[in-house]
Amino acid sequence: MLLAFKKQGAHLVEGSFSDLESLVRAVKLVDVVICPMSGAHIRSHNILLQLQLVEAIKRAGNIKRFLPSEFGLDPPRMGHALEPGRVTFDDKMVVRKAIEDAKIPFTYVCGAGFAGYLAGNLSQMGTLVPPKEKVLIYGDGNAKVPIVDEDDIAAYTIKTIDDPRTLNKTLYLRPPENELSQKQLVEMWENLIGRKLEQISISEQDFLASMKGMDFAGQVGVGHFYHMFYEGALTNFEIGEEGEEASKLYPEVKYTRMNEYIKIYA
Repeated sequence: MLLAFKKQGAHLVEGSFSDLESLVRAVKLVDVVICPMSGAHIRSHNILLQLQLVEAIKRAGNIKRFLPSEFGLDPPRMGHALEPGRVTFDDKMVVRKAIEDAKIPFTYVCGAGFAGYLAGNLSQMGTLVPPKEKVLIYGDGNAKVPIVDEDDIAAYTIKTIDDPRTLNKTLYLRPPENELSQKQLVEMWENLIGRKLEQISISEQDFLASMKGMDFAGQVGVGHFYHMFYEGALTNFEIGEEGEEASKLYPEVKYTRMNEYIKIYA
């Protein structure tokens, strides 16, 4: 991926989170810092390493906008989050406090379920491909979740970097045609393949009980899925003065609808 960027003309600069001075040197060469570092325990959870980046930005003194690793559930709304998954939100709040205490100009991009994790697999845990015969439905399957193609998340993110409307604000990724319940997503898939799947509903209690015996990463995943699919935590609030909604702010971005996105899985 890095070499592909270089082929397009990007200038690659080396830096390391274990070498603060290398970060300072790199930061001094740019106007905007976007950190897409993983916050998922199934990959690698390194959110607090960004504190090194905050320190580098403070020392460099030239950054016009910093976008830290966010992109999912909005941490200030997750004070009630379940253990052990709440560590994701607690760590992100530590990073936010450091950014704001240092008076670094920021934009937080939040509020999306990544299509790669939630769309093609019909939001099933433990797989990235569609189920063949049976699909697990979380509760009544009616909680709305905004599911956004990662390329569209990137497009919206880049739009914010010099937009005064998003300075020191949160951009929520909630394109209306992609705010879908799990049942709507399953119906889209059934219409595409021309047959019905057996739908098995799992209660809130049974879903949370499934954590028992899982490894740490699995328990974190169950907690996050619970907040999304049982509480509707990505959509159960109105966006206030603290934020903007991406598709309203940038209607020129023609975001991918999920009925089109899932066709590649058929």
